[in-house]
Amino acid sequence: MALDMAGCPNRCRHCYLGYLPTRRVDGAELREVVARLRAWVRPGEAAPYLRHVQAHTWFREPDYRPDYRALYDLERELSGREPARFELLSIWRLARDPDYAAWARRIGTEACQVTFFGLEVTHDWFVRRRGSFQDSLVATERLLEAGIRPRWQIFFTQHILPELDALYALVDRLRLRERCEALGGPFQVFLHTPCPDGEAIGIEGLRPTVSALARVPAELLTASVAHIGRPLGEAEADIVARLRRCAEPAATRWGSAERLGFYVTSRLDVYTNLADLHPWWRLGNLAREDVGTIIRRLEDGDTIGFRVLREVPLSTLAERYGRPRGRRLYTEGDLVSCWVLLESRRRWALNSEA
Repeated sequence: MALDMAGCPNRCRHCYLGYLPTRRVDGAELREVVARLRAWVRPGEAAPYLRHVQAHTWFREPDYRPDYRALYDLERELSGREPARFELLSIWRLARDPDYAAWARRIGTEACQVTFFGLEVTHDWFVRRRGSFQDSLVATERLLEAGIRPRWQIFFTQHILPELDALYALVDRLRLRERCEALGGPFQVFLHTPCPDGEAIGIEGLRPTVSALARVPAELLTASVAHIGRPLGEAEADIVARLRRCAEPAATRWGSAERLGFYVTSRLDVYTNLADLHPWWRLGNLAREDVGTIIRRLEDGDTIGFRVLREVPLSTLAERYGRPRGRRLYTEGDLVSCWVLLESRRRWALNSEA
């Protein structure tokens, strides 16, 4: 369970979490939410429904608050184990707090992901924060100085194509491979297209076409396929042709989480890690509803988004939203995500008008 206790310094155009209001939340609220989740027992049963709850004080920018060390200790206390970090750190803080990287190394961080959208102007435009590109470069240096291997994630859009060679050249200029090897592991760099959910639905017009793959440095393309474990995608038209004949629901092409996670906003709205934070996925609000009501909605799929996911055949979505001649680059899962979002948004609008 992750409670958004501090927010995020960025407003990234690709973020599936969207733009949430930022409100400072104190530790007492986190304790209360965790206690309520742990205490809930299904009527007629003796044992609590949730066997274990691991608490997180963030689900946007980790360690954004100045008291990040105390929050880390709070996570450990409430979870009864070391907090999971997912190889993520605050790029914003790495560029501003000279002690942060060393602290991160002391708690066991060995690698950290750093994201790039292009060179400086392009990157800052995507993040919607001036200086964010320079922050990523400073963060890379501070990670290495602290003994943490950076891993570069590059988002593949039409905007980055003219800059991709120059951005990739920074790997050699900064000697990232050699410096990571000196720390005992390889330097990893990969690129992929944004998943079209959350805010990223607004940049679908920047999605590269299949022909754009020819402009990716061969070494980077090979490394990306190896890291992701699959091709970067295929033409939209090929996926549409395949799914127009598929009567299965969209849920059969939906990614599953390793463990169930609840995202709780600073206003105590509850979502899951199974989808983004659009209103059609909201399970309820802990300030107004009990845990049992929220669990029931999850199990019954009682939101517009879950109903679309479980009930609408892929063939229907493909007919309604697929472009039979589309050349944009998608994975099957990403294209289905796009269609589910569009259909959920349509039904949400109709429901709001009713």
